[in-house]
Amino acid sequence: MAEKKAFALRVSQELWDALQKAAAQDFRSVNGEIEVLLREALLARGRRISESTSEGEPPEDSSQ
Repeated sequence: MAEKKAFALRVSQELWDALQKAAAQDFRSVNGEIEVLLREALLARGRRISESTSEGEPPEDSSQ
């Protein structure tokens, strides 16, 4: 697994609550949920993520 970068992220209580709820529904930590959401947003914008994905997430199909 690639080395992880730690940083502080300030979010509103309302956003935190929504993240916690979404993470719980997907059986993930809030950190894991944020990673998934960021990856999805980057891919939606056409940004390729070259490093391996987080634990529990399937690797990207590099055959495309």
